[in-house]
Amino acid sequence: MTTTHRRELKTRKKAWVGYLTRRLVATHITPNQISLISIICAAFSGLFFYLFSHHPHWVWLLFAAVFIQLRLLCNMMDGLVAVEGGKGTQSGELFNDIPDRFADVLILLGAGYAAGSNWGATLGWSAAMLAVMTAYIRTLGGSLGAPISFIGPMAKQHRMGALTAITLLTIVETLLWNSHRLLLIGLLIIIAGTLWTCYRRAAAIYHFLEKQPDKHLDGENHVA
Repeated sequence: MTTTHRRELKTRKKAWVGYLTRRLVATHITPNQISLISIICAAFSGLFFYLFSHHPHWVWLLFAAVFIQLRLLCNMMDGLVAVEGGKGTQSGELFNDIPDRFADVLILLGAGYAAGSNWGATLGWSAAMLAVMTAYIRTLGGSLGAPISFIGPMAKQHRMGALTAITLLTIVETLLWNSHRLLLIGLLIIIAGTLWTCYRRAAAIYHFLEKQPDKHLDGENHVA
């Protein structure tokens, strides 16, 4: 990946992160390969969520939560390896963004099916669609000259952090009451937060563009 646009993550300053970065830099693993591995982690997370929907044992939820975090670890390490190891490539932005979109969809869809009920799958699809929209709005803003913004409240790390916490709480719910309604509630929270994130990002882009010097606009500017 390239290093042009990066999220602010306090975790990057942790000692263990620096150690892991140095170990990865010393190998032949490239940042782009790490980005692709994130899809595999997301696929496993989605699979474990799906398995829970058919065989509701708490261990599937634990595995799903672990692989969510492994996906996030890959998302962090690809950038660090690119920076610290000087392994960034011109095509890195493709590997930085495209795998993330697949990863979001795989995880959130899996969570939707794990939530069960008549609404679970619908909520999963809705959360996945909105997750993709947050990235689309961010990228669109950048293409229009606006500053790249990773604001939340449900940016990628917030969504995945929230889903991890909800999944772990659902393990407790499953063990105590043999229920998993918290997943439904959690998806509703993620959807609401992601909608608000889309609005905030779009509004920030709008205000930035409106403050720019007036330019002559013709019909071609509005053709899709």
